[in-house]
Amino acid sequence: MSETRQFCPRCGDPVERAPDAALPDGPDARLCDDCYFTEFELVDAPDRIEVGVCSGCGAVQRGNRWVDVAADDYTDVAVDELVERLGVHVDAREVTWGVEPEQVDENTIRMHATFTGFIRETPLQAEVTVPVYIARGTCDRCGRIAGDYWNALVQVRARNRAPTPAEMERAEEIAESYIAEREAKGDRNAFITSVAREEGGLNMKISANQMGEAIAHRIVREFGGEVSAAETLATEDGDGNELYRVTFVARLPEFTPGDVVALDDGDGPVLVTSAHGNLKGRRVETGARYEASHEEGIAPDGRKLADRSDAEPTTLVAVEDDHAVQVLDPETYEPKTVPRPDYMDPDAQEVLVLKSRAGLHVLPESDE
Repeated sequence: MSETRQFCPRCGDPVERAPDAALPDGPDARLCDDCYFTEFELVDAPDRIEVGVCSGCGAVQRGNRWVDVAADDYTDVAVDELVERLGVHVDAREVTWGVEPEQVDENTIRMHATFTGFIRETPLQAEVTVPVYIARGTCDRCGRIAGDYWNALVQVRARNRAPTPAEMERAEEIAESYIAEREAKGDRNAFITSVAREEGGLNMKISANQMGEAIAHRIVREFGGEVSAAETLATEDGDGNELYRVTFVARLPEFTPGDVVALDDGDGPVLVTSAHGNLKGRRVETGARYEASHEEGIAPDGRKLADRSDAEPTTLVAVEDDHAVQVLDPETYEPKTVPRPDYMDPDAQEVLVLKSRAGLHVLPESDE
């Protein structure tokens, strides 16, 4: 097949092409190879790249936003930034490339990249070296935390008592778990500004009102109790709209599972098994199930005698009848006749007993 002779518009030399050959697009399409490759660059790379990294949480700045990357080092981040900034010539075909990072110091990674491809059936190779600098700063989120920014105050309190250290620790875990869930969904406005334990309970400053409310309800969902809220005018925005902070009080029940409570109904102490909804438990004198009335809810009138953890094992001396047994007093070792609850195993060698100002009572082996 004969070739069509054309002339290079830059140097005037003839350019031989097959008559059915498709010309590449662009203003340099008719140049001869010598003129075309004189100013040709396979890769367009920046002289340097700077990556903003939060020194507090490690987030990476991408444009006007911060992105959590959960990186132990920033080599992968440097590679991603390099890929975003590189440009490969549009006429290149079958382009392959590789990169070899070189850690120069804590904040500098030198990226050595090699590219190969074909242009006008000519194989080409290009090597570029681009330094990537890690610029340490503070993201908006960490800046807010450092500035004591918050909108919701979650207070953990208890009725007629102070929350136990275990309750406060668990409440803090619930809050942290909820915030972690929001962070995992990409919400960088979710954070706990501060946590403080005081004599009366736990205080947690939360970034947003909706999150504070959700945390308070999760706490009472686990422990029982109720949530109340109170608004306080904090400031106004640029448009004159009033902005409120909200205090959410998660008030835990007075009695908790494991408490032995003397109620004012005259039917004997109750071992509490649940503080969700209405207070529930078992009578330690009979073993009968107990549930507070709807009006009483989780706060029936009564007083705590002791905790299940105060109970001790002791010897079962004899079963007197369906309503009474004889056990050894765990302090004096004297035989004592006490009520026989229906949950007690009459064939047991030992039973669990609790001694309180209400007397000596046999407790069940478990809280069921």
